[in-house]
Amino acid sequence: MKSYKDLDIYKLAHRLAVEVHKMTLELPRFEMYEEGSQIRKSSKGIVSTIVEGFGRKTYQQDYLKFMIYAHSSCDETKEHLELLFETNSLKDKEKFDYFFKEFEKLSKMINKFIQSLKLVA
Repeated sequence: MKSYKDLDIYKLAHRLAVEVHKMTLELPRFEMYEEGSQIRKSSKGIVSTIVEGFGRKTYQQDYLKFMIYAHSSCDETKEHLELLFETNSLKDKEKFDYFFKEFEKLSKMINKFIQSLKLVA
């Protein structure tokens, strides 16, 4: 692998971060700086942590640690998504289901990636 852009977890995380950003622009005005800001930060945090971890791949333990951070940010993003839906700030059930399913998929992919790194370590 020559670049973090070759990682499937990066590709999915990047796409989702962009989609979440756009989705938050449709939230009620008061949520733009509350939960909207939090979910933007956590979804973008997944991507940036994957990128930073890849940059440290020669240090296996650092690489593993950053992938664990990315997994944690993915869980955090799912929680923000649930809060938005349960407080009726995100009213579109189809949109909620789509994002939740995609972040679940990403979570599983990151977990498998972490397990593969542990086998190498």
